[in-house]
Amino acid sequence: MPANVVPWIDKALSQFCLRLKQNNYGHAYLIGLEKGYGGDLLGLDMAKSLLCDKATARGGCGFCKACQLFEANNHPDFYLIKADGHQIKVDQIRDLCQRLTATAQQGGRRVALLLNSERLNIAAANALLKTLEEPGKETVLLLQSDTPSRLMATISSRCQRMDVPLPTLIEIKSWLKQQADVLQDVTWCLPVVGGPIALAHSLKAGEYARLLCWRKAWAQSLSSGRLSNELMNLDEQQVLDAINILFLVLKQKLIKQVDLDAMIRMKIVDFSTHIMQQYHQLKIMPNINIPALFKGFIADYQQIVT
Repeated sequence: MPANVVPWIDKALSQFCLRLKQNNYGHAYLIGLEKGYGGDLLGLDMAKSLLCDKATARGGCGFCKACQLFEANNHPDFYLIKADGHQIKVDQIRDLCQRLTATAQQGGRRVALLLNSERLNIAAANALLKTLEEPGKETVLLLQSDTPSRLMATISSRCQRMDVPLPTLIEIKSWLKQQADVLQDVTWCLPVVGGPIALAHSLKAGEYARLLCWRKAWAQSLSSGRLSNELMNLDEQQVLDAINILFLVLKQKLIKQVDLDAMIRMKIVDFSTHIMQQYHQLKIMPNINIPALFKGFIADYQQIVT
């Protein structure tokens, strides 16, 4: 999905390409935009533009040898770094820094794109610092981050920020209608899937129905005090999505039930905070008895409302 299909990142890419044409670009950029909103797409389009022999005002030309190599995932001067498990590790960064010292094989720029750079562990971040300070001639580093506030200050301060205004809810609904031919409002699950691009993929893949099923299952489980079968036997990513949906179910309860007792309301808020703490812990340490955790959520909720 190129940038021109995602209007809110198209403008940012055009501004970058203008600076590129004027030879007024930096050696390191921080793309503080979630992948679900196109942060990875923007990073890839910026990388393609940097490597293109005849970059246009809208990105790479798509026809030159560099673009063809890039689109075939075979450009020798482009380095894509992803987390190995839950972290970007020091060996990955040391290998990258070593490769960036070599001469560009295509005679142009060398470009590295780090996805989810907030996952750099401390050793990896420290190993990256020197290269960020002195990356070498015609070398550009692009750091995409879902949560740039988690990056070490010494990393983010060495990068120029690519600020992309997020689309409004109306713009998202209109875009989803074009992309996935959806008529009903499905934006309730944006916090679960991570953004409109991820939601469009979910709709096209038929995965949205599963999210609806989990929302109904949580509502029934909280009401009955028994864990629904639909919330059993989930894989690692499904567990995280299901917990996010539970948080949304509780949030919706607070919004709709305006006459809810103030003490119960406060306890539900605290309970919701606890749920999200468990969510973040699971992202780091996923090996937990999930049925027991979910049953614990339901038991805690029953204690609040009874």
